[in-house]
Amino acid sequence: MSHSAAGQGNNSSGKRRIRDLLSQSDNQVCADCGAPDPKWASANIGVFICLKCCGVHRSLGTHISKVLSVTLDEWSDDEVDSMIEIGGNASANSIYEAFIPDGVSKPGPDATHDQRMQFIRSKYKHQEFLKPSLRISSVKGSSTKSSPYLSPNLSDADSFRTNSSSQQQHLEGMVEFIGLLKVTLKKGTNLTIQDTKTSDPYVVLTLGQQTVKSTVMKSNLNPVWNEELMLSVPQNYGSVKLQVFDYDTFSADDIMGEADIDIQPLITSAMAFGDPEMFGDMQIGKWLKSHDNALIENSFINISDGKVKQEVHIKLQNVESGEIELELEWLRLDQ
Repeated sequence: MSHSAAGQGNNSSGKRRIRDLLSQSDNQVCADCGAPDPKWASANIGVFICLKCCGVHRSLGTHISKVLSVTLDEWSDDEVDSMIEIGGNASANSIYEAFIPDGVSKPGPDATHDQRMQFIRSKYKHQEFLKPSLRISSVKGSSTKSSPYLSPNLSDADSFRTNSSSQQQHLEGMVEFIGLLKVTLKKGTNLTIQDTKTSDPYVVLTLGQQTVKSTVMKSNLNPVWNEELMLSVPQNYGSVKLQVFDYDTFSADDIMGEADIDIQPLITSAMAFGDPEMFGDMQIGKWLKSHDNALIENSFINISDGKVKQEVHIKLQNVESGEIELELEWLRLDQ
């Protein structure tokens, strides 16, 4: 069996295990607000959550909650194992909601963003509802079991690692998000040579304090990723910074070009039309090529099959050659 076929088999098995876990009755509703049919999960906390609560979890930072889509994202074996080991919403909530004090109400499916934010930050970031003797903190040395990591089979204070002051220093401030940006990284063309004859490229996208990274394509100057990356869009958003790097095992990764992606045309157009499912396929906006941006050609924003999408073809800057093709899709928090 080829490595590709084996990888596809492992991923298919992982998704099947996640779907089986999702089918448990306690996982049929959001762990934080009770909304039905959650399609997102915090892989390290071990809970299934709805889209609205997903936006709040993302604002906590991946050092607290690593959010993945049950249907859109690729799950590693470690992430799947972590979810199954925790056991789902009921098991996690028995720890994180062990003692909700009088006067504190758990939000419902129709709760406001502020109500969700207050409860979820208290529950996971400040850990205010644990048994008084317990504290959950980061577990180093694993790419997936990052802070906070919870093992439901352990029941007393000695079962949990002590929360470190360094973790508290890295906690991010409160950020309000207005939606999600799904970036489908399609392919690169004529990328620069960084090694002897080729490069091992990967793409990094940065928006505000968030950074997401694609897989590394070994020895490939014309990589085809077809990989989906997700970013939460804060209220005061700027451009998405795209950088291409050459992966090196024994030295710092070399940059292979960069570009800024203006997402304002997409978001402004999407908000002007509201629910895209109410409209047929049509063009609703555009981002025009100019000497001030990296566009190779004009980029049009369309409603297609009830979704707001934008094809973007850019020339990498500060480098001799290289192009990147990607697709942007806007997802409202209330979809």
